[in-house]
Amino acid sequence: QVQLVEPGGGSVQSGGSLRLSCTASEYTVSTACMGWFRQAPGKEREGVAGLDGIGRTKYIDSVKGRFTISRDSNKDTLYMEMDSLKPEDTATYYCAARKIRGRCGVLSSLLREDAYDYWGQGTQVTVSS
Repeated sequence: QVQLVEPGGGSVQSGGSLRLSCTASEYTVSTACMGWFRQAPGKEREGVAGLDGIGRTKYIDSVKGRFTISRDSNKDTLYMEMDSLKPEDTATYYCAARKIRGRCGVLSSLLREDAYDYWGQGTQVTVSS
């Protein structure tokens, strides 16, 4: 049974940094298509960043240049480094993974919620002004 576990998250002041991690079990991160999503109170969940099996990445415009998605295949762990955090980044962040591997179709699909098969439990990120 695939499990995605996201420890961490946390609270920081505006302008600060956090690194999210997502460790997979019964699932190999290498060549996988994975992503990070977030949901703020009262808003729909949105795709933030995606990484496909051949190393292509996709980000929403609001985090480009501030967030970086990466993986460590030896640890079966997905990361997202978040810098220059803003109060509007406050949300519950979710790790997600897909059954397919490799190229994973068009890049935009990496930010589509319905493209993913497995989800983590979510971790809270709070950015204060």
